[in-house]
Amino acid sequence: MASITTNTPPPPAAPAPAPRHRSTGRAGDKVFLGLSRGSGILLLVLMASIAVFLSVRAGIAISKDEGNFLTTFDWDPAAQKPVFGIAVLLFGTVVSSIIAMAIAVPIAVGIALFISHYAPRKLAAPLAYVVDLLAAVPSIIYGIWGALVLVPYLEGLNSWLDDYLGWTYVFEKTEVGVARSLFTVGILLAIMILPIVTSVSREVFLQVPRMNEEAALALGATRWEVIRMSVLPFGRSGIISASMLGLGRALGETMAVATVLSPSYLISLHLLNPGGGTFAQNIAAKFDEANELGRDALIASGLVLFVLTLLVNGAARLIIARRKEYSGANA
Repeated sequence: MASITTNTPPPPAAPAPAPRHRSTGRAGDKVFLGLSRGSGILLLVLMASIAVFLSVRAGIAISKDEGNFLTTFDWDPAAQKPVFGIAVLLFGTVVSSIIAMAIAVPIAVGIALFISHYAPRKLAAPLAYVVDLLAAVPSIIYGIWGALVLVPYLEGLNSWLDDYLGWTYVFEKTEVGVARSLFTVGILLAIMILPIVTSVSREVFLQVPRMNEEAALALGATRWEVIRMSVLPFGRSGIISASMLGLGRALGETMAVATVLSPSYLISLHLLNPGGGTFAQNIAAKFDEANELGRDALIASGLVLFVLTLLVNGAARLIIARRKEYSGANA
């Protein structure tokens, strides 16, 4: 007899075990998330508190000002009719910061490129260490050095600029005196912010993808062409960020400026003439001897510096946001 075979279906396979995912609700993650969120909220609260405090005290001072707070050149809140304004302080702060940035940023970028792409390793490491060490020098040390060394030696430079570039009006020296001017302040601030801009720019240049540089070299590009086509576009947003860090220090620098500058309440486009003033220098010089209204007036000038700093950083963020293709985020 022929055997009868029955096709019995195989038993169903056991379902594959579901992949085990890491738990996202661990205590450490929750603590870290809470701390991070709390730190961000605390920072916003502190910024808002500072803004409210400055605004309230500034409102009290401005309400008692007999002049125009934005355009008045005088600063005499202790008079019978208080008169004070920020015109000279705003001019001095902006001009000295522009001079510092114009001098420091190109030199800092050049030093950063030399350390990251040109210097041999035995020289690059000590040079980078020295640059980082200069960033930690207290501002009062820079101020003392500026008053004792920089000011006397700049008198010769001022004479040379007056002789050969005096026709530009800006470098025409019309007053006799030592080199305690906004130009000197700008040079001192440039020396102070140079290490900061250099350090940040160097770290950005070191993050450039190596394959981009090797590809450019393989196509026959020179070292400078590699830097121009690969390194600088990649690090452009980093250079802007480094420059803004340096500008923030230049805007708020106090003791070094107060040590070097001969304050006056006159606006002059002759940058070599002694005189001028900045927000931070005026606050440091006037705070101890000021009465209650005088301190409120100084706080009002501090509010203007606070707003100016926020505007500068906001503008930098907008510039970086418009150039995301250079930020390296998609590298």
